Amino acid sequence: MTDQPERWTKATVYPDMWVDPNDDPRDNEGPGPEGELATLQDFLSGYRMTLRMKCEGLDAEQLARRTVPPSTMSLLGLIRHLAEAERDWRNWFTDGDPLPKLYGVRDADFDGAVGEQAVVDASYADLEREQAATDAALAEYPDLGARIAKDNIAIRELMVHRIEEYARHCGHADLLRECLDGRVGQ
Repeated sequence: MTDQPERWTKATVYPDMWVDPNDDPRDNEGPGPEGELATLQDFLSGYRMTLRMKCEGLDAEQLARRTVPPSTMSLLGLIRHLAEAERDWRNWFTDGDPLPKLYGVRDADFDGAVGEQAVVDASYADLEREQAATDAALAEYPDLGARIAKDNIAIRELMVHRIEEYARHCGHADLLRECLDGRVGQ
């Protein structure tokens, strides 16, 4: 007898995948995007969708559950953390005062991820708002080589860092979800 949930998937063609390739909303038919900016945006969009897929079908308590001790991570904590990260990236665009933290002190994004539907709803709304605001701010700089703000950071570097952050946390989400209910990652 074990506490680990049995692994499961919706896939039938490749049973170790999350869904069959033909049912995966991230896979597009046809050629990939044209140009570097469109490619970066496509990868970011795919990782954003992956995170949402990892959270689908769970209730508030499940989203908030920390399934990989001693880590304080939960799927809801990842949503909140990425909302905070999106806001923080906008701080890199300005020489002015930084935007205030969404959730307060260090690690409050994870510590405040509690199993209440109001917290879940607010966290998703925060993530969507912060993603849209960062996307809009970056859209003002179509030249990926442009260097901005006090750190003289290139727009390309910001875009790649965003993709890296989402990709890393999608890997965490794979483990969190599998430990939660056995659903395997892709």
